Amino acid sequence: MERFVKDPHTLGQKRQGPLCPQIDEFAQHRKGLVTLVERTTIDKLLDDFSLYLQQERVLAATTVANYVSLIKKFLTHRFGTGPADLSNLTAAQVVGSVQRLVPSLCRKRAKVMTSALRSFLRYARYQDFIRSDLAACVPCVADWSVASIPKGLPIEHVKRVLASCNRKSAIGRRDYAILLLLARLGLRAGEVAALTLEDFDWETGRLTLRGKGDRYAELPVPADVGKAIAAYLKDGRTRSTNRCVFLRAQAPAVGLRNSASVGLIVRKALARAGINCPRKGAHQFRHTLATEMLRHGASLAEIGELLRHRNPQTTAIYAKVDLASLRTLALPWPGGIR
Repeated sequence: MERFVKDPHTLGQKRQGPLCPQIDEFAQHRKGLVTLVERTTIDKLLDDFSLYLQQERVLAATTVANYVSLIKKFLTHRFGTGPADLSNLTAAQVVGSVQRLVPSLCRKRAKVMTSALRSFLRYARYQDFIRSDLAACVPCVADWSVASIPKGLPIEHVKRVLASCNRKSAIGRRDYAILLLLARLGLRAGEVAALTLEDFDWETGRLTLRGKGDRYAELPVPADVGKAIAAYLKDGRTRSTNRCVFLRAQAPAVGLRNSASVGLIVRKALARAGINCPRKGAHQFRHTLATEMLRHGASLAEIGELLRHRNPQTTAIYAKVDLASLRTLALPWPGGIR
């Protein structure tokens, strides 16, 4: 044992006999542990793809995370837990995986998946993992412009959701303020999660929103929304150096991770209020706000300005819910009323 301590370099050398049975046993056990935590080829491939998206494509962190999670579904479906050998991948296999995975996703998520898959297959060809242009064979998801009808909550349900928050507790004050931002200003879930203390100008009563592409927008803060946020900051928010407005309820005291965190708050509030609706995301509050504004006489231009739509066609979809105005455009039925 003394010789072993004096010459540590012999650890990596082959020994004729067991110098210390306990050490040999520990080395074998440690080797087994290393094997258990060894990363798979899929994990390594996803790490490299994520780095490519960040450095070469310069995509936003949320986009990278979405792409990587969806490609992991594709690779797991295609290769299971085995090695991801892309060299034998065929167009039929790509189409088959899309047909198998897309039906379980909403239309918007399905479009993101096909975009992510095209990006991944272009990356694979760039790295010479595949020889043919498989990105061209990824099928498109049907998504005709303004084909769907926006589905919001009835205004009575929105009131029930807000009333379900226990505003005597710190979490209740936080959730109430978040839900008010969604219902009264039509904020997106990601915008709520990204709010910082510097975004509020309390003297002028305005809120600055930071969107994609370094775009900024200023909105007036209604009195009830400002009062709810001030109540949370004063009596609900944990003392923290973090500058995010809304913090996690559990340690560590950091900001909400992303839009999914806000979506979880919405789903819990809907369940608490006893509301069972097909869609349980935060975006339906945005649809409700636009629909109510339209019913109270607001123009599509005013709605688009509040919702910060870049394209007027995006706002035009709300014309479908204005049945009173649509009836005036309907042509009479041939032959008269029977």
